[in-house]
Amino acid sequence: MIFKRVGDGRPYPEHGLTAKAWAQVPPRQVRLDDLVTTKDTLQLTSLLDEDSTYFGDLFAHVVLWRGEYYLEDGLHRALRAALQQRNVLHARVVRMEG
Repeated sequence: MIFKRVGDGRPYPEHGLTAKAWAQVPPRQVRLDDLVTTKDTLQLTSLLDEDSTYFGDLFAHVVLWRGEYYLEDGLHRALRAALQQRNVLHARVVRMEG
C-alpha cells in the first residue's frame, strides 16, 4: 500500500492559506504510508491549475489534523515518489487544531 488511506475530500475546516503563506512553511519529510489523500483520482484539470504545486511550489502541501496527515496538494509528487520506490515525500506540513 502506498498511502495510509485514500480519502475523498478534506475532513478538516478551511485553513485559508495562500500560496505565499504555504511558502513560509519549511519543508520536511513525511512518510507516504502516513498520508491520507484528499483526492481519490488525479485530475488533469486540477494538475494544470495555476494554484497547483505542479507549477508553483516544489513541495507537496500536507495538513496535520487530529493526528492524521492529509495530502492536500501534491498527489502527483507523491505518486512519482512511490513509482521511484521512495517511501518519503518532502512536504510543507501545517498543523491545524481540531
